[in-house]
Amino acid sequence: MKARAILHNHVVAALLVLFALTGAVWAQTADLDTLFDDLKSADATQAQRIEREILNEWSKSGSPAMDLLLKRGQEAMAAGDYPAAIEHFTALVDHAPDFAEGWNARATAYYMEGEFGPSIEDIAQTLTLNPRHFGALSGLGMIFQELDQPEKALEVYRAALAIHPHLGSVLEAVEALEKETGGQDL
Repeated sequence: MKARAILHNHVVAALLVLFALTGAVWAQTADLDTLFDDLKSADATQAQRIEREILNEWSKSGSPAMDLLLKRGQEAMAAGDYPAAIEHFTALVDHAPDFAEGWNARATAYYMEGEFGPSIEDIAQTLTLNPRHFGALSGLGMIFQELDQPEKALEVYRAALAIHPHLGSVLEAVEALEKETGGQDL
């Protein structure tokens, strides 16, 4: 009987943790939905603040160890040590494969190393996990530009702007690409 009570307590504790975590995910999604709605009608100054809030939410893995791997990878990137950054981000995606920002960070490191194939693969994984990731879309547009595929770049940039209409560098790229491609709608 005592063993059954202990088992019951463990099951109840596990369920409480599960419900707490699920609630946090639902709250984060609701918060992000509100932020994305606000982003569409924001002015440029408000958009910068909202973008920072979105990026802050995206950077939360839910694990201090995974957050540390993300931070170490970001520090390596800032120092220009892209191979070390890729190692940290690879450890991150290996241990937290559902954390979209890990994939996006590694995609960026691969891009900086000129490894477009792996970068595109990681961008695809990022967008599978987080279809509203305007940063991943922007990165994909940059890759298409570098691969001299302006029509694809324009299409991807427009998708990023549909999510975040205030991306300055993307707005500039779209303007330049529209001139280059004759302003054709795709």
